Amino acid sequence: MNDSSNSRRTPQGTGPVSAGLQSAGPRTATGRRTVLRTLALAAVLAGTTLNALPPTAVAAAGTPETYTLTIRHLDRAGAATGGYSTHVTGISGPGAQEEAAPYDASGTVTVRLPKGRYLLDSTLHGSDPAAGTDWVVQPRLDLNGDTTVTVDARTTAPVDVRPPESGARYLNSIGFVEVTHEGTTRSANIMTASEGLRVAHLGPASEPGSVKEWFDTYWSGTRNDYALGYTFASDRALTGLVRHPAAEKLATVKIRGAAAEGTTGTGFVSIQPSKGPTIGLAQPLRIPATATVLVTPERGRWDVTYTGPAAPETPPNRYEANGIEVHAGATTTHTFDNAVFGPALDTTSGARPAGVRDGDRIALDIPLLADGDGHAPSAPRFSAATTTLHRDGVLIGTRRGEPGRAEFTTTPEAASYRLTASVTPGDGKASSGRVTAAWTFTSAAAAHPKTLPLSVVRFAPDLALDGTAPAGAPLRVPVIVQGAATGTGVRSLTVSMSTDNGATWARVPVLDGQVSFRTPGPGRTVSLRAELADTQGNTLTQTQLGAFRTR
Repeated sequence: MNDSSNSRRTPQGTGPVSAGLQSAGPRTATGRRTVLRTLALAAVLAGTTLNALPPTAVAAAGTPETYTLTIRHLDRAGAATGGYSTHVTGISGPGAQEEAAPYDASGTVTVRLPKGRYLLDSTLHGSDPAAGTDWVVQPRLDLNGDTTVTVDARTTAPVDVRPPESGARYLNSIGFVEVTHEGTTRSANIMTASEGLRVAHLGPASEPGSVKEWFDTYWSGTRNDYALGYTFASDRALTGLVRHPAAEKLATVKIRGAAAEGTTGTGFVSIQPSKGPTIGLAQPLRIPATATVLVTPERGRWDVTYTGPAAPETPPNRYEANGIEVHAGATTTHTFDNAVFGPALDTTSGARPAGVRDGDRIALDIPLLADGDGHAPSAPRFSAATTTLHRDGVLIGTRRGEPGRAEFTTTPEAASYRLTASVTPGDGKASSGRVTAAWTFTSAAAAHPKTLPLSVVRFAPDLALDGTAPAGAPLRVPVIVQGAATGTGVRSLTVSMSTDNGATWARVPVLDGQVSFRTPGPGRTVSLRAELADTQGNTLTQTQLGAFRTR
């Protein structure tokens, strides 16, 4: 990953690595992606090449009639070779649950399998890794009798995908094939950390659209890194692939890693396509810094993960930004672990609600220390966190533990509630960075779980990567409302600022979704407070002490 300061890179290995992530049973895309991303990140952390998973062996069910499958392997000179790895995976018929990885050093191997449709893929490699690797895929192997298949490296064509920077360094790539027949999907893949991959289709065509293939390749350049991915749907596997995208045909994703004023460290950033199996590009980032990655819009949306530097005796914080939409020639920027820290809601479709009333139970689940871009940390650092619930002015209970997460038991009748959540960051100073949100609403038990009408306010000033703003200068702060008020409508919204840690407050008008004010002198803090009411009478009072500093 490139950055504007001192990004430290971990060398990648140069030898070819093939993977057999074939599945004898249905395997979810999420599971595959988790395995592949884990492999990629582990490789970066350890400074090694990617490692392959061994194929899963599954015993045949019952004793159906079997046939002999003979597989001959030929190298690029047309000679028999023992330098291969072949997998045969059942798709449909009596052999649907079969999986085999037969081998014989002579180059010719036989295996008996039940009748059915199979997926065959074979990786061939010579004694010289620099010569490259051949990957031959037969997505349709109908075993209806004794059958001979010849895997011939001479039929392959190059995978020639490269970025528009001649000096860019190749990192790794993955080819992945999914074949679907009679409602069942099986897969095969190859991962390689060296150039020179050649691929070929083998055998008859499958049904139209039944073969899906992904090729993702990753590169490191002088100023930018590159994640180039392409997808295909056809009746055949690919024979060769050539893509040389021009810079203007790529989208730019900037990943900014922040560091609190006066601190440094090494974080890790990764980027990968949102859909389909992939490895992803994972590299260290010496913070504060910015990584720039050019990606292919043809691959769809992209996911970014940022892992902050590890702190003593605490796990590193991990942030995610998933489903990022990109466009050719356009730049998208995501900043991680920077102020203003505060409550944030997941606004993606199907996200878990921030608060739920389920019978006599009221549950809250709102991250109180999301970063300035709204990314929620995996392990928020705090010294104290408290959540309380009042019913008609009477305390129901107090919960201490994870910020913004609590459950309470109440009575079924309709009542007025006040739910308050607060957190003090890990520095232990209640006057520095303390976040409090208090909601009021009415609620009663219902036949089905019901989302609570909770809202939050996001403050999003443009701060430096140390969380500071220029002293004594005009500053515009976007004010973003999330949650119930975006649907029911905002009846009133007032914002106040304080330069003395909340001892006194000055109201600042909200105009066109933002507030403007002049920042105080150097080394001072700015605190922010929002008071919101929606058209249904639900309210929010949100206070963020020491939201950011001046420099």
